[in-house]
Amino acid sequence: MGSEEKWCVVTGGRGFAARHLVEMLIKYNMFSVRIVDLGSSIELEASEEQGTLGEALRSGRAQYVSADLRDKAQVLKAFEGVEVVFHMAAPNSSINNYKLHYSVNVEGAKNVIDSCVEQNVKRLIYTSSASVVFDGINALINTDESMPYASKHNDFYSATKAEGEALVLKANGTNGLLTCSLRPSGIFGPGDRLLVPSLVANARAGKSKFIIGDGNNTYDFTYVENVGHAHVCAERALAAGGVISERAAGQAYFITNMEPIKFWEFVSLILDGLGYERPRIKIPACIVMPIAHMVNWTYKLLGPYGMPVPQFTPSRIRLLSCCRTFNSSKAKDRLFYTPIVSLQEGIQRTIEAYSHLKAEHEPKREGPSKASIYLRGGTAADILLWKDKRKTLIALIVLMAIYYNFIAPECTMITALSKLLMVALIFLFIHGSLPEKIYGYRVEKLSASCFSLSEERSRSIAITLTSFWNSFVRNFKSLSRGNDWVLLLKVAVSLLALSFIGVVSLQTLYKTVVLFAFTGFFIYEKKEREIDSLCQRFQVWTRSKCSVVGKVSTSKE
Repeated sequence: MGSEEKWCVVTGGRGFAARHLVEMLIKYNMFSVRIVDLGSSIELEASEEQGTLGEALRSGRAQYVSADLRDKAQVLKAFEGVEVVFHMAAPNSSINNYKLHYSVNVEGAKNVIDSCVEQNVKRLIYTSSASVVFDGINALINTDESMPYASKHNDFYSATKAEGEALVLKANGTNGLLTCSLRPSGIFGPGDRLLVPSLVANARAGKSKFIIGDGNNTYDFTYVENVGHAHVCAERALAAGGVISERAAGQAYFITNMEPIKFWEFVSLILDGLGYERPRIKIPACIVMPIAHMVNWTYKLLGPYGMPVPQFTPSRIRLLSCCRTFNSSKAKDRLFYTPIVSLQEGIQRTIEAYSHLKAEHEPKREGPSKASIYLRGGTAADILLWKDKRKTLIALIVLMAIYYNFIAPECTMITALSKLLMVALIFLFIHGSLPEKIYGYRVEKLSASCFSLSEERSRSIAITLTSFWNSFVRNFKSLSRGNDWVLLLKVAVSLLALSFIGVVSLQTLYKTVVLFAFTGFFIYEKKEREIDSLCQRFQVWTRSKCSVVGKVSTSKE
């Protein structure tokens, strides 16, 4: 086809689906490929270096251009001498940031369209999303392109994708430019950095056993090579001329594997193939949605300090629990698209590509966790870290009984403590008076040593109290010198927390402490590295701010 004279551009060319399209274009010898992305230079993986892409870059059949779509001058330069543009660039869909998505998906799309017109590009194929018609509430069953855009979208990514798509379709025919938009649904396959890694992370954290919703929601997935193939089909249809081009241009198309499957069955096949537990426990979406809103709010608060982007968000819960199937007949009829890899084969290839994430390769923790060390191991750690579920459930039942009998009736702290001690003494008295055997069952007697402190233990407690007092004195001296702003901030926050606790009712305090004890340590053990990293970043930020304040106050003096 004279690929030396024909160039195409793939924007976002280092993205998940775009990498597969680039490889496909090079293998088909359709065009010389110009890869456009944000990175200052292209960094190839080992397989790419030795494969088709590395060879094409060395021979000149492929180029890499660093460009930001939000800068029109950079886009114009990247599109020089180009016949076709595959516009696939988009921010990470899991980051629900309106400003980011609008700047790339809408303003960036405007720059791409304008640059295509000014550089006399002949064809523009836009990568949209099936979510442009999804409102996050109503199910989509065999939905076709007659469905209008959602009046309110599930997230900012989908909303801005819809705006970008509308601009691309409207530009069809401008200065001879032919355009169309592809709406793939549920892209998966080798190279995915979101779906499979998230499933594995949840499985390793013990969360893969849960199904959000009733588990019967059907879904349309698309293997990544089929997405690339659909782009090639669209380009060929637009280039065909005559009636074929007229019917293909200016249209949007749903792209799927044409094999709807229950969402949770798909997840089960992936996890089972990698050696993890299949989901089995169903949780209604209405129960987990408030938790997802809380996670989302926490990310908005702590995101600037380095908190990782959470996967457990309201928009994702809606995606996991709704039916979303689409009709690809229009793509088959006008673009001559049919999947080249079946769903079953795509799943198998995906499992093979992620063999390094199989359960037998799961990294093992060396030594006890920090949460276990803080709890000093033993029974307390077994209960609060849910290692012995029987003991944990017994402890929860006992704590609930204490709450409803002694704290819920709105007793004062002294009254509640007195009642609790009275019940404990009566129980111990009755237990002590029982015979050693009752109807053949042995009654375990409590020894006196259960309530006494050994000399070593007493000394340890005394040393701990003394150390605490000395630490308090040292901090007091440091504060009196007026040098340590970080310490001042810590003390102020601690005192504010103490004053807050002082006005909280005993009932609220009890529930808060119990909830934190049975969830906080458990979550910390599972997310130890992430939480430690976040705390370190926050500490560094706090120190930097306090040092600035200190310098300002010193300069004023």
